Amino acid sequence: MILTPVTRVYLSDALLRSSTFCTMGVYGLTSYVEGNQQFFTDLKLRNTLLVIDGCSLYFRLYFTTGLDQKRGGDYDAFANVVHRFFATLSSCNVSPFVVLDGGMDETDKKFKTLRERAQSKIHEAHNLSRGCHGSVLPLLTREVFRQVLCELGVPLVQCISEADFEIASLAHQWQCPVLTSDSDFYIFDLCGGYLPMNFFEWENVCSKASEPYIPARRFTVNRFCSHFNHMNKQLLPLFAVISGNDYTHAKTTETFFSRVKLPTVLRRRGSQLNTRIEGFLLWLSVFTSPVAALEEVLEILGGKQKGNLRKQITAGIQDYQLPSTSSLAQFFSNSQLHTYDLQKLPAALMSQPEWLLKQITSGRLPPLALDILVLRRAILIAQVENSRLPSSHEASLKIRKMIYGLLLLRNVMQGNAGCGQRGRGRGGMKREGMTDQAQSASCVVEEYDRLELNLRRTTVEVQLPTQLPQLSLNTLDQVAISVRRRVLLGTLGVMEQVLQPVEPHLHLPVCVTYFWVHSSKPKPSPSLLQCVLLGLVYGEVCRCRSMFRDPVQACASAAIVCQRLDQLRIHPSQRSGVDLGVAHSLSQWQSCMWAGIYLNQLMCFPVPEPHCAWLFSGTLLHGLEAVLRRGQQCPESLLAAAPVALQLYSTLFGVIQGFVVHHQAAQHIAPFPAATAGPSRPRGKGRRQRGSVGPGRRRGRRGGVAAGGDLNNRFGMLTCEDESDEV
Repeated sequence: MILTPVTRVYLSDALLRSSTFCTMGVYGLTSYVEGNQQFFTDLKLRNTLLVIDGCSLYFRLYFTTGLDQKRGGDYDAFANVVHRFFATLSSCNVSPFVVLDGGMDETDKKFKTLRERAQSKIHEAHNLSRGCHGSVLPLLTREVFRQVLCELGVPLVQCISEADFEIASLAHQWQCPVLTSDSDFYIFDLCGGYLPMNFFEWENVCSKASEPYIPARRFTVNRFCSHFNHMNKQLLPLFAVISGNDYTHAKTTETFFSRVKLPTVLRRRGSQLNTRIEGFLLWLSVFTSPVAALEEVLEILGGKQKGNLRKQITAGIQDYQLPSTSSLAQFFSNSQLHTYDLQKLPAALMSQPEWLLKQITSGRLPPLALDILVLRRAILIAQVENSRLPSSHEASLKIRKMIYGLLLLRNVMQGNAGCGQRGRGRGGMKREGMTDQAQSASCVVEEYDRLELNLRRTTVEVQLPTQLPQLSLNTLDQVAISVRRRVLLGTLGVMEQVLQPVEPHLHLPVCVTYFWVHSSKPKPSPSLLQCVLLGLVYGEVCRCRSMFRDPVQACASAAIVCQRLDQLRIHPSQRSGVDLGVAHSLSQWQSCMWAGIYLNQLMCFPVPEPHCAWLFSGTLLHGLEAVLRRGQQCPESLLAAAPVALQLYSTLFGVIQGFVVHHQAAQHIAPFPAATAGPSRPRGKGRRQRGSVGPGRRRGRRGGVAAGGDLNNRFGMLTCEDESDEV
C-alpha cells in the first residue's frame, strides 16, 4: 500500500538531541535511515499491543503541535493533545503500554553527554527569551503527561535508569512494535518492528476502512540488512558502537574512520546520502561473523590500549543483546505493581524500602529521587527566564533541600560512609538544635544549574528538621498523615488552619504560591500575583466544566468567563517579545510548584495531588499580567459574570494576602503591595491594620470582592509556620 502524502513534521537528529535528555542513540543514523524510504514498509496499525517510549512521546507531542515554549508552556492544551492521542489509539484497538526513563545511569557513562545537553538547553532557553529559535520543554510537562495517563487508565512503568533496553526487551518478548524516536531502535532486532514517530500519522486515522487504522511506517533489521548484501544482523551492534553513540569515546570513532578504507558509495535517486554510515555498513557486510569484524576493527584501531578497547567495545555491543524475557513484563501482568529484582538494582537502591521502589516504578516519584539516591546529584531543568538574574530554581532551594534530606535521611542518621563529612553546617557553625551525630554525618548533593549562560556545579548541604527525629525513609509511608502534613506545610511556611476554606486539591498550589511570594527575588508584582491566582481560578473552572455531570458545566456564566480570559492569551506564534521580568517570576513559581509536587509525592501525598494540567497556562498569564498592569481590567471585572469564579478568587486572594501581611508585619517590613479588600488583624495585635488597595480595586464595588475583607479578618489572626523547619 502507498500512503497518501500528508503534512508531517520531521525532526532531525540534532533537534531530537537538543530537545530531550531521553533521546540518545547513534549519531546521524535517524537522518540517514529516515531519508531512505526503501528501509521501511507501510503499516496499517490496528488490533495490536504497542510499547511506547513515554519520554519520546511527550517531547514529540509537545514540540510538534505548536504549543508555547517561550512563556512557560500551556499545560491545558498539552493535556488535550495527550487525550486525543490515546483516544486515537483506542479507536484503532491499539493497546498502549508506556515506559518512562528513570534516573541517570549509575556508571556515569553518559554523564558527559548529559552535561553537554544541559548546557545546550541553557543557551536554547536564552535564545527563546530573546525571540530567537530554541526548544525547551516546560517544567511540568512530565507530570501532566503522567497524570493524564493515570486518568485514562493507560498502563505505565518508570524504569530505574534509561528505558531503551527495557522497552526493546518488552517488545521482543511480546513480539509487538515499538513507538519511539531513538535511533538505537534501528539496531535492536525486533520482530514487531520499530515505528518512528516521524512516520506515525495518528492525526490522519483512516476511518473509512472496515476497521480504522493509523498509517505508519515500520522498520525491521531484516529488511535493513537486506540492502547491504544481506549482511549478518548481528554486526549492527558493532556498527552502532564504532559509529558513535553515547557510550563511545569520540576519539575512538574518529581514529577508526581516519584509518579505515571504506567502499565507494554511490548516490541513489530519492535517497539521503551519508557516506560514512553507508560505507561502514558496506564494509561490515563482507564479514560473516561479528567476532571476525571486531578483530579487524581492533587491528585498525591498534595501539597499546587494544585490551581496554576490546573491553569497552564488547560492553557496548552487549547493550544491544536482548534477553528472551523482559523484567518489565511483570509490571504489566496485573494491577499490583511488583518491585524490581533486587540483584538488578544499583547498590544504593538494594536496601531501600519496598514502598519507595513501588512509588518509583509507578511513576509517582520522579527521576530526581533516583538521581539523589544513587548518585547524590541533580541536573536542574533550564527555563526561559532572565539570564542576567540568578537561576529561577534558587527560589525553590528550601523545598529541594527537604527532598534531599528525606531521601538521604537514613544515611544521615546512621552515619553512612557515603555521606561526606562537611563539618558543622554552613560556615562551619554548629546549627542550633542539631545533635553532634547528625552534624558529623551531614550529606551533600551536587546540583547542576544555570549561572548566567553556563552550567555550574554547586554543592547543597542536606539537613533536616530537628523537631522530627522519628522520621525514617524506611517507614515514611507509615507516619501519621498529620505529621507528614506538618512537615510539608512547615517547609512551605504555612499553617494548616488558613487552608480551611480552600478545596483540598488546591491546598498545594495555594501554599506554593505563598512560598513563591516569600522566597522569590525579585518579589512578584501585585499584578503578577493577581494573574497567578486568576490562572488557578481559570483552571479550576475549566476543570469543573470538563467533568461529567458537574453543576458548573451547565453554567453559561462560567463559559463566558473562560471565553473572556481566553481572548487575553498571547498566541504562541505571536512574534512579540517576551517580558523577561514576568517570565522570570513565573519560572520561579513553576520551580516552586515542581519541587512542591515532588516533596508531596515523596511524603506519600499528605495533601491531594493537584491537577497539573489546570495549574498554569503561560500564554494566558502573560496576557493577563499585561492587561492588569496597564489597568485595562481588574480581576473582579474579568470574573464578574460567574459568581462561583469570583468567590473562588476572593477566597484564594484572602488566604494568600492574609499570609503575606502577617509575615511582613512580623518581620517589621512594609506590607506586600498587593490588593487587600479590607482590614486584616495580625496575631497578637489589638488594633486592625488597614490593607493597601491594589490596581483596579475599589472598596464597595458591587459584585466585587468586598467579601475578601471578611476573609482577611478571618485569617489575619493566623500565623504562618516559622523558619524552624528550614533545612
